[in-house]
Amino acid sequence: MRQNKILVLDDDDKSREFLNAFLLYKGYHVVQSGDGDEALKLIDENQIDLVITDLMMPKMNGLELVKRLKAKHPGIVTIVYSAFSSNEMTKDLLKAGAFFCLDKPFNLAEMETHVRRGLEHHSFQSRTFKGKPMIKNRALMSNIVGESDKILSLLELVEKVAESDSTVLIHGESGTGKELIARAIHDLSNRKNRNFVPVNSAAIPEDLLESELFGHVKGSFTGAIANRIGRFEMADKGTIFLDEIGDMKPSLQVKLLRVLQNREIEAVGGMQLKKIDTRFIAATHQNLETLVEQKTFREDLFYRLSVIPLVIPPLRERRGDIPLLVESFLKRLCSEKKKKIQGLEREAMSALCDYQWPGNIRELENLIERLIIIKGSGIITIEDLPHKYVGKAPAVEAREEFNLPSGSMCFNTVIEGFESRLIADALNKSGGNKKEAAQMLNLKRTTFIEKLKKMNQCPENSLALSC
Repeated sequence: MRQNKILVLDDDDKSREFLNAFLLYKGYHVVQSGDGDEALKLIDENQIDLVITDLMMPKMNGLELVKRLKAKHPGIVTIVYSAFSSNEMTKDLLKAGAFFCLDKPFNLAEMETHVRRGLEHHSFQSRTFKGKPMIKNRALMSNIVGESDKILSLLELVEKVAESDSTVLIHGESGTGKELIARAIHDLSNRKNRNFVPVNSAAIPEDLLESELFGHVKGSFTGAIANRIGRFEMADKGTIFLDEIGDMKPSLQVKLLRVLQNREIEAVGGMQLKKIDTRFIAATHQNLETLVEQKTFREDLFYRLSVIPLVIPPLRERRGDIPLLVESFLKRLCSEKKKKIQGLEREAMSALCDYQWPGNIRELENLIERLIIIKGSGIITIEDLPHKYVGKAPAVEAREEFNLPSGSMCFNTVIEGFESRLIADALNKSGGNKKEAAQMLNLKRTTFIEKLKKMNQCPENSLALSC
């Protein structure tokens, strides 16, 4: 069996040698480097499974390294440590594809724990995604549209997961289709003829969620006028899907942990335990490991839930599926709305494929529905698309009627005022999203931020939505 290879990257020789010695002592095969470019060459030349890197380095920082590894070697697991980390930087690293982030100085035992979990994750992914995806039941998952490698690999894994009763934790940004994946697992399982019960933890008020999940007995609280069974009992012999599990309050996390451990529930106000046979699938758009670090999510519950982790790629990582999704939405929504849209012209489709889609598939579906209703019939052109999807504001909106005054004027003041109005208008149309506003004006985001600072429209580390 091949020994796992770890690369340690740190421009500080003492820190790198210390970590290298520790990992060698623990029996790992270690390669080390003090330079990001050299590290990338070593990765190309060696079969590296996991990279441990410092965040702050002179030539290439840890965030840039994670992004480049994600693009070229997506299977490699990365752990980043830093003495200068922040919540914003941690969020950026995890979004870029880092497996975990540690504060420096770190505990060596903690580092080894994350190394072990990272290698387990790498091994699991390697076994799952090896070779061309082979999907036996694609017809049963027809509501999941896409033919990209990432989606086909995910569906192949869904088939394997469905065969067991193991608990599944689905990770994915908002709008990626986490409930569709959960339903596919249920529909392919031996529980398919029983109930699939979805529960959105974020959508139900905290004071009602316990009763929704566990049920209640008559008189247990004000308004409990009759006995009521909960969602867990409704899902007996079937599947319960706990969406947005990261939003569940700590007191309920404890009770959920007991249900997962003992497969027993107790109604609110009740005195009797009841056994249930339920398959658990949970989902979140948050990074639960970060919530565990912040002490807002129980570590023992996290490990109970993440027996089998599934990651749904965001739409920007599967752009080849956008035309298929558009075609699917057009067909369904035209039938529902009784409209006659024939399709999208090439330039409009190209613009949609270039867009970043922060709202993912849900945002795309909402856009197509809006276009169908407004257009009504014919072909959707690029002129029909809202400005933010085109990538820049139309030139006609950038023009403003202006007459030279009879007296003198300050040229720079007038230009700065016009620039400020353009920036304010772009921010207003993007809903305060600086990245989208910069795209509208065809500016780099860094240039846009500098202009905002110059205008004193927002503090250095915050977004001024009032611009």
